[in-house]
Amino acid sequence: MAVTKSSFGKAKDGQELSLYTMANSRGMKVSVSDLGATLVSIVLPDKSGRERDVALGFDSPEGYYAGTCFFGALIGRSGNRIDKGHFSINGKEYQLDINDNENNLHSGNDGFEKRTWQVGEITDNSVTLLMKDGDGQQGYPGNFQCSVTYTLTEENELFLHYKGCCDQDTVANMTNHVYFNLAGHDSGDVLKQELKLSARYYTPVRDSQAIPTGEIAPVEGTPLDFTQGKPIGRDIEADFEQLKFVGGYDHNFVLKKEKGAVEKFAEAYCQESGICLEAYTDLPGAQFYAGNFITPEPVGKGGTVYGKRSGFCLESQFYPNAINQEGFASPILKAGEQYDTTTCYKLYVK
Repeated sequence: MAVTKSSFGKAKDGQELSLYTMANSRGMKVSVSDLGATLVSIVLPDKSGRERDVALGFDSPEGYYAGTCFFGALIGRSGNRIDKGHFSINGKEYQLDINDNENNLHSGNDGFEKRTWQVGEITDNSVTLLMKDGDGQQGYPGNFQCSVTYTLTEENELFLHYKGCCDQDTVANMTNHVYFNLAGHDSGDVLKQELKLSARYYTPVRDSQAIPTGEIAPVEGTPLDFTQGKPIGRDIEADFEQLKFVGGYDHNFVLKKEKGAVEKFAEAYCQESGICLEAYTDLPGAQFYAGNFITPEPVGKGGTVYGKRSGFCLESQFYPNAINQEGFASPILKAGEQYDTTTCYKLYVK
C-alpha cells in the first residue's frame, strides 16, 4: 500500500492544490484532493482486467469551481435540503443561503466542497483532511472543526470517516456526493446497472422542491422498491407522483431510526464490466439520486461530456430537513460532543 502526491493545479487564491492517490496491491486506486476534500477518481480493473474509473469528476480545479453537480464533493456542514434555509436551535433563529428553489441545498454558496482543506495525517493507506468553519460561517452557529479520513484497504474497501466538534450546538450532517458509474465514468447512462437497497421505507417529498412531508412511507408496491434488486432504469419513468416531482429517483431511503452500527444498505452491479459496489453506513438514511439533473458543462474527465443519468449517488445522511422535522433523527451536534460517523464503499468484480 502506498499514497502518492501530485499537483492538482491552483486554488482561486493562488494556493497550490494537490491530489493524493491511495493504491492497493489489487489494482484499486483512489484519488482525493485538498480542494473540497473531493473524491476525484476510483479506479479498479474490470472482469477483463481493463482499468475503469467509476467516479464522475473533473481533471482540474476549474471544473470543480464551475461545476454545479457536486461531483465527488465533501458536503458540509449539512448535506441535502433545509426548508427555506431556516431553522432554530435553543430558541434562536438561523438563516442559510437560498440556493435551490426556495431552499438551502448542501449548505449553500460557501460549502465545504469549494474550499481548500488542510492536509492532516497521511499513512500508507489513508489521507486525513481538516476544516475549520467559523461561528456564523454559512449561517450556522458555533466554531466547527471537522475532518474526513479516506482509507483504502486491501479488500477494496474505501472508508470515509467523518469527525467533528463545535463550541455551540449546531447542525452536523456531512456526506460525500460521489457519482458512481460502474461501467466507467465515460460510458453513458447507468439505467441498465442493477441496484438493491435494504430500505423498506422512504421519506416522500411534498413537491418538486424535494422537501420531505414528514411521512415515513413503505416502498412496497411503488417504483421505489429496490428490496429485491432491479435495473435503475426499469421503473424510473413510471407514472408515479414522487418520481414526477423530482424527475426520477432523488429520495431519502430509511435505513434505521437513529444512528447505529455500520451496516450494508446497498448493492449495485454492472453486467458489462462485472464491477460490483456495496455501500455501508451507520447513519439513519441514504439519498439515492439517479443523476436526473446532470448537466453537460463543464466537460468532465478526459473530455467526457456527462449527461442525464450518467451516474448515481448513494449519500449517507440524516434525513433531509431533519432539523425542522419532528420524528426524524436529529442532526444537532451538542456543544463539546463528538460528531463521528463512518461510510464505506466496497468495490469488486464478480
